Amino acid sequence: MYNYSLRKLVMTIGLLGLAGMASAQVIVDTAYVQEALKRNVQVWDVRADKDYVKAHLPGALTVGDAATVLREANAEDFLKTDEVAKVLGAGGIDPNKETIVYGTRGTWNPYFGRYALRYFGASKVSVYHDGLEAWQAAGLPTAQGEAKPSPIKLALKANPSYAVSTQEVIDRLNRSDVQIVDARTPKEFAGTDIRALRGGNIPGSVNIPYEMNWSDPETMSKMARKVVTDNRGMVLKTNDDLKALYAKLDPNKETVVYCQSGARATETAGVLEQLGFKNVKVYDSSWLAYGNKLDAPANNATVFNVGALNGRIAGMQARIETLEKELASAKKTN
Repeated sequence: MYNYSLRKLVMTIGLLGLAGMASAQVIVDTAYVQEALKRNVQVWDVRADKDYVKAHLPGALTVGDAATVLREANAEDFLKTDEVAKVLGAGGIDPNKETIVYGTRGTWNPYFGRYALRYFGASKVSVYHDGLEAWQAAGLPTAQGEAKPSPIKLALKANPSYAVSTQEVIDRLNRSDVQIVDARTPKEFAGTDIRALRGGNIPGSVNIPYEMNWSDPETMSKMARKVVTDNRGMVLKTNDDLKALYAKLDPNKETVVYCQSGARATETAGVLEQLGFKNVKVYDSSWLAYGNKLDAPANNATVFNVGALNGRIAGMQARIETLEKELASAKKTN
């Protein structure tokens, strides 16, 4: 009797421990989402409206393409806090509730949604990395049609502890207790793909493109070339492979992740948190702001040639006009 009671107690403690671990997870699987839906956990679909209408998880909320509707178009930083509150409130999305965010398998968009909720006060947000594709592949039911939200009134307060500003990044340069991860492409890092007033990278940063988190980092380019027909290669690497990918980083140091506008960085940040990195921050404004701050120290700094770009645009416009004339002439002939 004593042994049975002891075993039962140990099993109970173990189950409670597993439940605690599950609730703290950053990235969750299909089985977790199924269980969460039974508990009426809030689910947020961050895809565009047209994709949501075609198919979405039962009961999923939406505000459309989250990265578009929550950010200012030019700087790609968050809208003012009260405007974000209106957008989320109109969609019935409450940061105070436990939330699972999903979208298209492997993309950074759900991670951006998680980051946004946490930045505006949420404490319990997970990402369903494998997204709608995995849900459908498992033969689970989906819903169709436009969202029918129950709007709520929100009073949000930003929590900047999850992010760093441009000046805060500059202040962290050459600090031994801080490590910086650049989640952009190798060409962006090298300064040959220029997407601000100048190209280059933040001194001391380590370049690990966010696609490297996937089992096949080339999946998107393969899909574009029609080498593969689906995005199954965008599932995450195994836990061991992810640990190997970030093996040169110290989980106990503050880790700042950046990209072009902070979007891709959110996926890498989420993966690092899942791996147990204790203090991960997103440089939200990222290279779009850093590259435009011409007095900020930079490696591989290259200058954006506006004149050359205008010349290329003019050349393209001339070719378009020629093609339009040829097309109009062909229509007359027929």
